[in-house]
Amino acid sequence: MGGKKVYILLTDTGTILNRLIKLYTKQPYNHASIGFDLNLSEVYSFGRKTASNPFVAGFAKEDVKESLFRQADCVIYSLVVTEDQWKRLNHFIQAIESRKGDYRYNLFGLLGFMLRKPIKRRNAFFCSQFVAYVLKECNILEFDRSISLIAPNDFQEIPTLELVYQGKLGDYSTRFMNESLVESVPFISIEM
Repeated sequence: MGGKKVYILLTDTGTILNRLIKLYTKQPYNHASIGFDLNLSEVYSFGRKTASNPFVAGFAKEDVKESLFRQADCVIYSLVVTEDQWKRLNHFIQAIESRKGDYRYNLFGLLGFMLRKPIKRRNAFFCSQFVAYVLKECNILEFDRSISLIAPNDFQEIPTLELVYQGKLGDYSTRFMNESLVESVPFISIEM
């Protein structure tokens, strides 16, 4: 199948929340992101709005070159989509970004995830819930359970995802940010 690619980025940022979630999940990556370009030129997140303040959270722009991400362990996957799916995904996320003040971090949903009880809140997401939501709403992937019960590691089980990179995000960024052949398109990210 020809087409364009979207990218799923899973990271371990080492934040306090990330470490607490890691204690519960026992998984190496507890942050999920979705993007449109291989060089991660722009990153948006459902998580902290600034690297320095974890208590102000929601839909936010992040910079993978900041210290929060530079030393993060990561795994990056690609997913081939049609041109129409790629455009739909891009427009869908742009629409959310244009109304980012209407969106909140879904802390209650995260607690529901830990209790295995789906808690849905209007315009509220945690990272993997948002990635699943976007992929589902744009008719790219279906999930066998509520998207509010999707964890970052669940994306590693999707057979249509192809491994692109695994290691330190700073090393990846240095390598791909310097390649002129990689196109620059917005990247979307959400942190749980």
